[in-house]
Amino acid sequence: MARVPNQPFPPRRAIHDLPDELISQIAAGEVVERPASAVRELVDNALDAGARQVTVRLLAGGVRLITVEDDGAGIARGELQAALRRHATSKIASLHDLESVLTMGFRGEALAAIASVSELSLLSRTPEQDSGWLLDARSGELRPAARARGTTVEVRELFFSTPARRKFLKTDATELAHCVQAVRRHALVRPDVGFAVWHEGKLVEQWRPTLAGGLATDDVHAWRDALARRLADVLGEDFIANAVAVQRHVGGVRVTGWAGVPDAARSRADQQYSYVNGRFVRDRVLAHAARSAYEDVLHGQRQPVYALYLEIDPQRVDVNVHPTKIEVRFRDGREVHQAVRHALEDALAAPRAQALAEAPGPSAVSAPPRAGFASNMPSVGALQAQAAIKFDDPTVGHKVSDLAALWGPPATGRRDAGANGAAASQDAVDAQDWPLGRALAQVHGVYILAENTHGLVLVDMHAAHERIVYERLKSQADAGSRVARQPLLIPATFAATALEVATAEAQADALVALGLEVLPFSARTLAVRAVPTALAHGNVVELARSVLAELATHDAASVLQRSRNEILATMACHGAVRAHRHLTLPEMNALLRQMEHTERSDQCNHGRPTWRQLTMKELDALFLRGR
Repeated sequence: MARVPNQPFPPRRAIHDLPDELISQIAAGEVVERPASAVRELVDNALDAGARQVTVRLLAGGVRLITVEDDGAGIARGELQAALRRHATSKIASLHDLESVLTMGFRGEALAAIASVSELSLLSRTPEQDSGWLLDARSGELRPAARARGTTVEVRELFFSTPARRKFLKTDATELAHCVQAVRRHALVRPDVGFAVWHEGKLVEQWRPTLAGGLATDDVHAWRDALARRLADVLGEDFIANAVAVQRHVGGVRVTGWAGVPDAARSRADQQYSYVNGRFVRDRVLAHAARSAYEDVLHGQRQPVYALYLEIDPQRVDVNVHPTKIEVRFRDGREVHQAVRHALEDALAAPRAQALAEAPGPSAVSAPPRAGFASNMPSVGALQAQAAIKFDDPTVGHKVSDLAALWGPPATGRRDAGANGAAASQDAVDAQDWPLGRALAQVHGVYILAENTHGLVLVDMHAAHERIVYERLKSQADAGSRVARQPLLIPATFAATALEVATAEAQADALVALGLEVLPFSARTLAVRAVPTALAHGNVVELARSVLAELATHDAASVLQRSRNEILATMACHGAVRAHRHLTLPEMNALLRQMEHTERSDQCNHGRPTWRQLTMKELDALFLRGR
């Protein structure tokens, strides 16, 4: 608020040092935001101590009591009091150590911060000691106490010394949910450790170890299997059942984990877990890379689900960005972005229909199975070589009709015994190799009905063909073809901000590559002189502004690819076969075969599913068979 005229300035105050207690409480506000923050820090310490079992006990959502017990290495008697001092730690000793941190904690602030806003006690025993020792943080009293090897940290009446902070806490149920989420994030990356959360004397969550031998195991496959079982335990069996494995190693960046298929997307981003060297982080680079990988396959504002584990040289990532240690900064953000994006794109690209060829039979589940498992289908490959849909002119949708001659006469009518019966038998054998089955008919010119070994397949023919055309256009563009553009007879001018003008001048080449020509008309005005041919009838000013905003915010290369894909998607939509158009059985079969070998063919360009499987079990249930 501006100072009222003629009002005297406030009296000058002398500069003085703050009391140590107030300094600690101010620092605690950065580290401990709520009970979940304390839980996270204490579990970090337990894992750094080599714990194999961590138990968290809470009262009133953690406000009245937080107890974290572990069976780790413990703290020696002579180091207990030092552990409660600010910036006292055993994990780093020099700047070099700080630049290559691999432990969960390293700042030496957590225990001191928590102790300054609560009543804290510390009980610990090392293997060399005959008994445990209990330290009261308030009084400094140290006395022997019974305990097995490990450490117990007890935090009572959190924020009792800062009542203003306590007023901002939510209900006990909400704070409990945040505490459980903090433990869940640790559990998702440490399958070798057991975790248990108790509240008001009742067991809320428990996750048992799924890996024997701990982190020292050299069996990578055993580790991945254990991590998959832990993900299923924590996030549910549906997460793994509807996820694809992610595996990519480029340069010094390794990306592993699981990514949910587009059909498993949620309305909220509450199942997105990213880890860097075993640490849960919230990072814009990783989030943007993941979202970019899902752009072509998600519908509307749906949010993908994933658990990604990034391994990188610790000297190439700064974890000392924020006191909560939940934010990081990469030395080469572009490299990390590309590694994560391409890892997810590769995992999501394989058509999930291929997995149907390896499914056990009519008992298969109704949802499209998860991908990531290549199928050996020579007959499909041979058929595809014969009946590949031609896209020489991507704006013409009737090219699919040219395939009719390659498939022979329509499979209609009844066949007689003998030679015709043998042909029918051969068709049945071939159909077993076709994941999406053999076309039977069209429904209202919109859907294709096909029969496979598991039951009935329904295909949205326009959505499926749209994806096929789109992927072919992207391949052509990647091969070097430029986006066709159309000059405007009358340039469209608009008032631009200084940032938009600067971006238009600096990114002129990127705009040309996208089929746009945006030039300064005056100091505060831009003129759009050319646009992509496919979008010539749209709002060219809005198009230019959105592209400029993307170029100003993100890396030009990623914006180029994303904007180019949006243009190609529009072209594909116009070029795909339209609904209510009659297709022959050979044309339908040609479309099905192409779907089986087209990347991302499970979703159209707008993220809607292109096919659905109805198993025999589901069909029987519709007619109450077997009841």
